[in-house]
Amino acid sequence: MICKACEGSSFIQATDYINLRPLDKKLAIGSEKIYTVCEDCGEVASIKITNPEKLK
Repeated sequence: MICKACEGSSFIQATDYINLRPLDKKLAIGSEKIYTVCEDCGEVASIKITNPEKLK
């Protein structure tokens, strides 16, 4: 993977927890987010949700 902002190639993963809610539903579902972050400039290359099936 190459960073689009600085062309660096070193990345780390970080996480946080957030309540997500599909726009058409009233209940929020807790899910962990995984960030892939460039070590050189801090640009977030991707964000993934660990349990996308809970949003259905």
